[in-house]
Amino acid sequence: MIGIIGAMEEEVQELIADLAFAEKKTVASMDFYKGTLYGKDCVIVKSGVGKVNAALCTQILADFYKPEALINTGVAGSLDAQINIGDMVVSEDAVQHDMDASAVGDPVGQVPRMDVLAFPADPVLVKKAVEANQKANPDIQTFTGRVASGDQFISGGEKKKQIQENFHARCAEMEGAAIAHGAYLNKIPYVILRAISDKADGSVQMDYPTFEKQAIVHCVRLLRELIPML
Repeated sequence: MIGIIGAMEEEVQELIADLAFAEKKTVASMDFYKGTLYGKDCVIVKSGVGKVNAALCTQILADFYKPEALINTGVAGSLDAQINIGDMVVSEDAVQHDMDASAVGDPVGQVPRMDVLAFPADPVLVKKAVEANQKANPDIQTFTGRVASGDQFISGGEKKKQIQENFHARCAEMEGAAIAHGAYLNKIPYVILRAISDKADGSVQMDYPTFEKQAIVHCVRLLRELIPML
């Protein structure tokens, strides 16, 4: 069983439409759709936006469906000048950029009393996702690296600079590291797939409505190629 989480309806609706023999189960106001997707047993869910929703969703998946792998799909803002709108970032690890217990001696981003700062993605899933994206979306660039997550929409300025300096992350969004945290604690291999919808540079009002739809198209194409490989 493969668990697929998207934060927003737009990120999962095409996948749910492609799901065969779907069964729906609602837990914590989240709808979980279980069935066959591109030849594999999958469960697809819209978590809602933010780290709390994402963490709750991950734990429900772990408890009810026992997935062998977790995939988080969605959009993000670029933190790297090389990464353009439309490009794809595949996580190597994920960190919570808004976790800050530095006043008691922990590095910024470190969850106190956890044994890692950033939660590592599964290297096999990362490798397959890169290969799948290069086949599915040959017209865009594919990057691997760190995903930075927090309960903030990053749109430039000092916050973007801090995340870049503290974490050297490739992109910023609002759910991935919480899913990674849940996957780590439950010992479930995971990977985050992020299509770039904006540059996190203050131009979001112009970029986001225009490019979000195309970014989601890239994610869906990637998953159509990736799921049969798992």
